[in-house]
Amino acid sequence: MGAGHDHGHAHRRAPWGLRSAGRLARVSSRVRALLGIGPAPKREGLPDLPLALRHGELATSYLDAEGHRDHRRAGAVAVSAMEHAAQTGDWWPADVWAHRALWHFEQAGLPLQATRQARRIGDLRAAAGDPASARRYYAEAIDEARDIGAEHEQGLAALGLGRALVDLGAVTEGRRLAGAALVLLERAGAPTAELEATRALLGTEVAVGEAPEERS
Repeated sequence: MGAGHDHGHAHRRAPWGLRSAGRLARVSSRVRALLGIGPAPKREGLPDLPLALRHGELATSYLDAEGHRDHRRAGAVAVSAMEHAAQTGDWWPADVWAHRALWHFEQAGLPLQATRQARRIGDLRAAAGDPASARRYYAEAIDEARDIGAEHEQGLAALGLGRALVDLGAVTEGRRLAGAALVLLERAGAPTAELEATRALLGTEVAVGEAPEERS
């Protein structure tokens, strides 16, 4: 994913209206320039799974899949382990598993799963209270989702990046991304809860006493 990655598919633009595509591309480009978000670093091979995580049924299943180089299965098990850790707020294990899942999906040539996983890492970082580091993963997911025509994933990644920006005080850019995300999610037939969350971000107001970038 990102710079230096080949998922084995020809890059193509999503089959969407030029107006909305251009809008998100402009917003994404502006956000990247404003925040200094460059291309994602190239991901090399995986280190050994930390000893602290080598216990339990999921770890056993993962190590078996990894040993057989079954990247699809290893990625799926790593996602399950990530979700289990995240449910209890164990952010370090969740982050380790999340990155392993991403790597395996890339190795398996599964661009949609890899794109979704990059967005999930952004979600994890944001939930752990680190919206600054979440931005790169969301930006990467936006780019990759656009390339494979995955409007739903692109909309969710744009929503995530918008939330992270608002948390960091960049209200103007966050709300612009929410507007672009809403177009994508509506067209993709996203669930009502996702649409409502996007509209809520689009109408975000800054608390009295804070200095908003933009009020409307």
